[in-house]
Amino acid sequence: MKRSDSHQPHGNCLALFEKLSEYIDRELDAPTCKDIEAHIQDCKPCQVCMGTLKQTIELCKHLDHRNVPETFHRKLKDAISNLTEKHSG
Repeated sequence: MKRSDSHQPHGNCLALFEKLSEYIDRELDAPTCKDIEAHIQDCKPCQVCMGTLKQTIELCKHLDHRNVPETFHRKLKDAISNLTEKHSG
């Protein structure tokens, strides 16, 4: 199957995906932001990804905040810590 010339190699998409949160939060330097914007302009899958992420963020801003039981909160933190330790070690 031949890839379209207008589609970016997936490696570029993965590199962009790793920086997407920082890009949306405006934590990256100007040259990096320009590189990301140029990639998104030429890459339909990344345009869709960016649009979906922005919609998700907007939806989350309007959610009601509810407290969870302390036991649940503690178990969740422990589970996240365990996963982090497994992936970093």
